[in-house]
Amino acid sequence: MTKIIEAPAKLEDGFLVFLSGSVAGNDWRAALMNELKNRDIIFIDPRRDDWDSSWKETRDDPKFSEQVNWELDSLEKTDVIAMYFDAESDSPISLLEFGLFGQSGKMIVCCPEGFPRKGNVDIVCERYNIEQVDSVEDLAKRILSRYLKTK
Repeated sequence: MTKIIEAPAKLEDGFLVFLSGSVAGNDWRAALMNELKNRDIIFIDPRRDDWDSSWKETRDDPKFSEQVNWELDSLEKTDVIAMYFDAESDSPISLLEFGLFGQSGKMIVCCPEGFPRKGNVDIVCERYNIEQVDSVEDLAKRILSRYLKTK
């Protein structure tokens, strides 16, 4: 059965899928996890219930620094990075993660029509041979394919 680890909890051993991408817009994370609900997959969700908008987004803010470092550590340790760009968001942090980890071989990208930087994402995926899909359902299928190769 699937499991969800939310920031800043400790990672566990297993097949890890980091949910990277737009926070605004549709709830793609729930849809993706629902598609894979009967598999032994651990989803790593960077969203956190105790997020406080009063945190200063600087390295000197201990909670903010903890969050960013947790995300980077998780991205490095995960088996798959599921990247989703929603048309309703500019997703600057997702684009940063896309640039940092695009060539890791872990990433599967879903960038629907309407995303403001879709052309950039498409070109980078093509140039660096980053796997790209057209829907959350296809994203789930590609994750499942990678998962099954580990069994």
